[in-house]
Amino acid sequence: MLARKSIIPEEYVLARIAAENLRKPRIRDRPRKARFIAKNGACNLAHKNIREQGRFLQDIFTTLVDLKWRHTLVIFTMSFLCSWLLFAMMWWLVAFAHGDMDPSTENPSNSTKWTPCVTCVRSFTSAFLFSIEVQVTIGFGGRMMTEECPLAITVLILQNIVGLIINAVMLGCIFMKTAQAHRRAETLIFSRQAVIAVRNGRLCFMFRVGDLRKSMIISASVRIQVVRKTMTPEGEVIPIHQVDIPVDNPIESNNIFLVAPLIICHVIDKRSPLYDISASDLALQDLELIVILEGVVETTGITTQARTSYVAEEILWGHRFVPIVTEEEGVYAVDYSKFGNTVKVAAPRCSARELDEKPSILIQTLQKSELSHQNSLRKRNSMRRNNSIRRSNSMRRTNSSLIVPKVQFITPEGSQSASET
Repeated sequence: MLARKSIIPEEYVLARIAAENLRKPRIRDRPRKARFIAKNGACNLAHKNIREQGRFLQDIFTTLVDLKWRHTLVIFTMSFLCSWLLFAMMWWLVAFAHGDMDPSTENPSNSTKWTPCVTCVRSFTSAFLFSIEVQVTIGFGGRMMTEECPLAITVLILQNIVGLIINAVMLGCIFMKTAQAHRRAETLIFSRQAVIAVRNGRLCFMFRVGDLRKSMIISASVRIQVVRKTMTPEGEVIPIHQVDIPVDNPIESNNIFLVAPLIICHVIDKRSPLYDISASDLALQDLELIVILEGVVETTGITTQARTSYVAEEILWGHRFVPIVTEEEGVYAVDYSKFGNTVKVAAPRCSARELDEKPSILIQTLQKSELSHQNSLRKRNSMRRNNSIRRSNSMRRTNSSLIVPKVQFITPEGSQSASET
């Protein structure tokens, strides 16, 4: 992360970046492939030339839920506003047809008593206000229905039915958008990088998954798919060929108990698409590993799904995740600051096929790692020993320099007296 302008001058930052780029040139042998699944789980897919657009209107509720929030709020507001205006026009027509708009009906004579369809509806504004009162059941009391016009009663019943339908659809749409399953998936996190290392004598592909909330995901399961471009023996090109790979899980039900961050492991065996890939071949591979985590939200009972993917550049060969769960005062604590941290470990650079054919490669790799570890320990101990000897010698020199020499004084009588000053 770059420093702020107020702390480090911009010229120094730019010069440092240029120097780093000169030291480490970035040369790409091939153009970077587009991801099928982004790191945040979004599908990198664009639908074009869809001719049957009417199918979206047949499932109008799902279409409204899938819209963006700004479009949903505009439709929510316009649906109520248009219904109020529509029925305001109907109330105004009813009042106009019955003669309630006639000025002579405001002060009727004593001989004839005029009864309007709706009291105090003299203009379109008053009809609009009455329409709002009917649909949202406010009822201020200034305008009310009478039994004079059967048509007005029919309009009242129709507006109530239409208002209930609009309320049910739009409020249900708003509720479903706020309670969508992918909102819960925002707190399900994956490690930024995956690793390949030796576990139980086998090469394994591993990544870490965790849940930031205390409410758990029930019946959580993890699936891994490899997406790559392949060609059949008949010459057919499959641009997105999906292959399921097994996940090593000691539980028979294949469900995980995601109470704390877990390291999901895939053993690279004969069934794995990574079986013939070595450390040197990994950077040249045009593949993408998609991870899918599914489960039921404990609080709402809605099924949620979290996704991510790992390309070849994001897979570290010969690394292992550091432990992040510790026991502190009788409580298991999780340090999420180390969630994606890895350390280098001894791992053969060959493929899993070569490792199965020659098991001695693993033994030689482990022996070399043990020897290098012992040599590093010896060097470290020798350096500590030398440092301690140097410190002791320096302390002796300083103590010897602090010793005060004895000085002899000669008195006038000729006697000598020695004293220390």
